[in-house]
Amino acid sequence: MYTVTIRDHMMIAHSLQSKAFGPAQKLHGATYVVDAEFKSAELDENNIVIDIDIATKKLQKALEPLKYQNLDEIEVFRGKLTTTEFLAKYVHEVISQEIKSTFKGSLKITLGESHVAWASYEGEIA
Repeated sequence: MYTVTIRDHMMIAHSLQSKAFGPAQKLHGATYVVDAEFKSAELDENNIVIDIDIATKKLQKALEPLKYQNLDEIEVFRGKLTTTEFLAKYVHEVISQEIKSTFKGSLKITLGESHVAWASYEGEIA
């Protein structure tokens, strides 16, 4: 399996409205390091998994509407628990829609909350 990984970051604010999250039920900020790992069993005709410039731009495009935003105020997230795992899947879905006609393989999105905790979502591009 071949992989290409692109990294970006985003700062957001949100609250997690469930007793499971203790003090994180209140509005708080988070800075995520976001890795997008594109995987393919075979290289394309140019011997690449995906063009790094294209991958970089797709990740930037997926994150741009979220950066410096209070996720509680964004319609698509209203009433949702915007956990790290949830956001990883959301970013996966946005990028998948952008590249599904040109990329065949899988994509793993990892959001790092800190140097000791992160969450991922991985799936085929369909």
